[in-house]
This record gives sequence, C-alpha cells and structure tokens, in this order.
Amino acid sequence: MTSPTLHSVGRSTGFAALDFRAKASIFVAASSLAILWDDLRFTGGLALLVLAGCRSAGISGSYLTFVLRVMSPFFLLLLGTHGFFNQQYVLRLTGQEQLTAILALPESWWVVGGMVLSKEGLLYGATAVGKSLTFLLLVPLCVFTTDPNQWVVGLVRLRVPFKFAFLISSTLRFFPLIFDEIQAVRETQRLRGFALETMGPLERVRTYARIAVPVILSAMHKAQQVEVMLQSRAFSGRSDRTYLHSPELASADWITFVLSAVTLFTAVVLRLTFGTGRFVTL
Repeated sequence: MTSPTLHSVGRSTGFAALDFRAKASIFVAASSLAILWDDLRFTGGLALLVLAGCRSAGISGSYLTFVLRVMSPFFLLLLGTHGFFNQQYVLRLTGQEQLTAILALPESWWVVGGMVLSKEGLLYGATAVGKSLTFLLLVPLCVFTTDPNQWVVGLVRLRVPFKFAFLISSTLRFFPLIFDEIQAVRETQRLRGFALETMGPLERVRTYARIAVPVILSAMHKAQQVEVMLQSRAFSGRSDRTYLHSPELASADWITFVLSAVTLFTAVVLRLTFGTGRFVTL
C-alpha cells in the first residue's frame, strides 16, 4: 500500500497548457459560483463539471477516488447535521412554516431520541456536499496541472508579495517529503511485526499517533535545513528579481479570463434578477 503524494500531470492537455493566472480566474469563478448557488441541481452540476475537468486535465482516477473515500465521512456528517439540526435556516430559505419529516428517531434513544430528519434539510446538506466537493476538486485541478515554478511567477504577476508566493510554493513542495517520511515509518513498523490492516480502529489511531512524533521531528529538521540553505544563498525575498521563465498570456488564456468573468457576472445578474440558483425543494 502506497501513501498518497502530491503529483503533477504533463502539459499535454489543453488545460495544463494554460497560464497559472488563467487557472486562477477559473478557481475564483467556480468558487464564487459554489458560494452563490444554493440549488442542488446547480451545485451538483458544478461539482460534476469540476470532476470531469480533473479527469480531462490528466489527474489520476486513483487519486480522485482516494480523496472521495477519505472525505466521505465528512460528507455524511454534513448530510446528518443539516438534515437533523439546520431547521431554522432552511425554513428561512424555503419560506415554509414547517419542514417535511422523513425520519423520526424513537424517543427512547439516548441523546438523539426524538430528532427528526427533514427532507429540506437533507437536500440542503446535499447542496453543502456539492459546494465542498467543488472546493476540494478545484485545488488539484489548478495545482497539479501547473509547474511549481509557474506558481511563483504567476502569483507575483498577480501582485502577490514574492515572499508569500515562495512560501506557498515551498509548502506544496514539502508535502511529498512528509508523505514519503510517513511511508518509511509505516514500512519500518511492518518490518517489526505491526500490521495496520489487522488492527482495530482505536489501536490504529494509537499507532498513527506514534507515527506522528518521528514525522514531525523529521519535518522540523528538513525545515531547518531549508532555512540554512536559503541563508547561505542570501535569499532576500525581493520581488524585483529576474526569472528563468517569464510566461506571457496566450489567446487561450485571455479567452479563459473573459469566459470566467462573463459566466460569473451572468450568474450574479440572474440570481439578483430572477433568483436563479436559490434553494428550492425537489
């Protein structure tokens, strides 16, 4: 079993060839739409569109499956939280006087006895899942398809301070090292007879807690090495520096800017004028 790592896809796909600033415009537009829309049909369609974009951009299906599997408990928590507890807010959204109950827990049950699962709350929970999934998939869509050096250049071109841009790039580069360290510790434990697959949930949690200590110490040691290396090279963090590659915006990038802006503007106008995208019961 291998540990997940941050990876990059090739630049053979059309989306990967876009400038980082164009991808940032897609990120902003899609994120704004996810916040703007409360209709399950819109948020679900947006999440599926971003998912299809990830696959067409070359992001592996195994990574996407891993992300969905890891986040599935959180999604179930969203459904349960909104279905059982988010009643007043959903009432304000629907304008109804009472929600439609689809499940009532017995009064005799401890703590959760008497709670009612509403249809409208469950639908809004599904909408929240669509929003979360959109945010979750936009990150690999924009990050994995971009060379780390282009992140820094693109962020600096967007008037982001160079130190902050360099910090983001260094952090993202650091994750694979941490994952490799976790995998090395896990393999060491297997050689010593610790089979994580046969352990129970509580025992597995204790094992991962023991893994965290050497991983954190190793990460701190690597961070200190990076600090010494930057100081030895007289790193100043000044923005007025030269770059090996200075990408220019192509026609596809400008088209992406225009389409993102037009799509977001149209969605805002339709929402304010006709209420398109507001929460409705199916």
